[in-house]
Amino acid sequence: MAEETVATNKEAWHNYHILESVEAGIELEGAEVKSLRDHKANLKDSFARIEGNEIYLYNMHISPYPQAGRFNPDPKRRRKLLLHKAEIKRLFGQLTQKGLTLIPLKVYFKRGLAKVEIALAKGKRLYDKREDIKRRDSDRELRRELRNKE
Repeated sequence: MAEETVATNKEAWHNYHILESVEAGIELEGAEVKSLRDHKANLKDSFARIEGNEIYLYNMHISPYPQAGRFNPDPKRRRKLLLHKAEIKRLFGQLTQKGLTLIPLKVYFKRGLAKVEIALAKGKRLYDKREDIKRRDSDRELRRELRNKE
């Protein structure tokens, strides 16, 4: 069964160098799962943080499910990510390096379970972003020239 992508963090690829990504489960309440199935999630400005032996996702917005009424949780509450203890320790060891952070790349359903792909990332500087734009434009021009020659 294929995975169904609910939300992606397109801004992450623009603002960060992605070094490594990890799949994690996410602890949700019933109304949140229904909202995710309706693709009502936003990963903009969200990040993950390790606290003690657990890892939490902050600022992920899941819109309230209309039929849940008063049982809807806070849309931007912190949500626990489900990873093995060894993986959390490994990520913590890498996060102690200067300038690294954990950001979510996408939320999806895999075999009926909600999953989050989190990435170990290093922030890009303005000149890195400009360099990426130049490289992308030159690649586009090259493909256009090759297509026109055929």
